[in-house]
Amino acid sequence: METAHEAKGFGNFDDAAAYILQLLSKQIGINSLFIAKNDGETNKIIKAHNSSKSLVEEGSSMPLPQSYCSLSINHGPTPLIIEDVSASELTRSMAITKNYGQGTFIGVPVYYSDRTVYGTICGLDDQSHKLSEEDLSTFEMMSTLLTYVLELEKANQQIQTLTAPIVPVTKGVAIVPVIGEITASRAEVIIKHVLGKCSQESMDYLIIDVSGVLQINSTVGEYLLKLVNILKVIGVTPVITGIQPFMALKVPHFAAALKGVMIEANLETALKQLGFVLIKECKEKSDSH
Repeated sequence: METAHEAKGFGNFDDAAAYILQLLSKQIGINSLFIAKNDGETNKIIKAHNSSKSLVEEGSSMPLPQSYCSLSINHGPTPLIIEDVSASELTRSMAITKNYGQGTFIGVPVYYSDRTVYGTICGLDDQSHKLSEEDLSTFEMMSTLLTYVLELEKANQQIQTLTAPIVPVTKGVAIVPVIGEITASRAEVIIKHVLGKCSQESMDYLIIDVSGVLQINSTVGEYLLKLVNILKVIGVTPVITGIQPFMALKVPHFAAALKGVMIEANLETALKQLGFVLIKECKEKSDSH
């Protein structure tokens, strides 16, 4: 229960992965612990924790079929334990086995909630290592915890994207209402979301409305400026609306850096500047009947 409680405080999957490996290292004496991600072809080490020897390098990758992780995935959801990689029929002929002598490997797949494979959580040593039933249970529990964190991160990204939806106004014109507190991580999600939409649809103007932003700091200001500059590069004219007085006070260079960018007080004036006239049609419709 304590571990699950800690997971809720993680900033992202990388934070959770690092914490879990540290926790495993304290409980299990195996030299190297790592979490790998694969796309069906390549196995990449996302996080690694080495105790006395650097057997696994974080950030390294290799073809999935040449890795021990592929054996773990093929084995299924229960831990795969190979007490001596030089003697096992599964590993003795593999090229990487020469690096680990009579070492020990343990691996458990990490799944998304729909049971598709994210990757693996593994332990590796170049010395023989005896794993207890409790060790195996701990590995399984950590795999389940990582699934939980993966789903939390996915849900969080969806929420962040939904709080900055792209609303089409007419052909070539759309609005992005940015709402709530903007953090650096959320700003990154918004930028990726906006650029993805702009690449899919032909867009001439994108109105970025920040009237719903609760807080802003220099870091967030830089991200917004980055978005504005990227839009210019890809041929989309940015329009900023809703800049509040507290923004100008808290990030003095923000408004100055937007020199040359179309800035309007609100959405209505921005749309008028772009050639739109907002009218109430209710009366006209009622008169026509």
